[in-house]
Amino acid sequence: MRPHAVAGAAYGVLAVTDTVLAAAPPRWRRWRSVTKPLLMPALAVRRGAGPVVAAAQACSWAGDVALMREGRRPFLAGLCSFLAAHVAYVVAFRGRSSVPLLGSPGRRRVLVAGGLAAAGMAAAAAREDTAVALPVAAYGSTLAAMVAAASAIDRDRGRTRVLAGASLFLLSDTLLGVRTFLLHDRAPALDGAVMATYTAAQWCIADGTARVR
Repeated sequence: MRPHAVAGAAYGVLAVTDTVLAAAPPRWRRWRSVTKPLLMPALAVRRGAGPVVAAAQACSWAGDVALMREGRRPFLAGLCSFLAAHVAYVVAFRGRSSVPLLGSPGRRRVLVAGGLAAAGMAAAAAREDTAVALPVAAYGSTLAAMVAAASAIDRDRGRTRVLAGASLFLLSDTLLGVRTFLLHDRAPALDGAVMATYTAAQWCIADGTARVR
């Protein structure tokens, strides 16, 4: 097998395993200290997406590691890491686009809707901890910009796969926000859904940007 195929298979195994562990009883979840930190390195081995996407994957790895711990400080560290990842993704996606980001009514609606959703999630976060409200709002708006940038990629430069990944990222973070700020009890099935959509999102973005340069 070629190295990129081996790396892809390894990422798939890790993604499925970590998703199952995320939804498993507590005694099994400790094994995520092995699987989760290996996700982004396995994906990064499948080269070809470019240095900016690689930087986004590195920031995602930092976010994955930070969010393995509980508390305000790890949460903010993880959120800031993923915010940086989305900024890097926006830069990478704009390099694949020949149209203005705000040139489409649909993209403008995505940004407005994303901003409103971010404000709502920030308000929910403020009920638990006011210190995280502004970072949550900034993160949500950046995530919406990433989705809009993905939709502006030229059709012959990987738009379909990348947009699928960006949309899955949005879904994953929405589920994570619901679990973190709206639900008071841990929902194992929801934890599994968060990881399933997140790992699929990262794969689609990496695959879409690597196939067409």
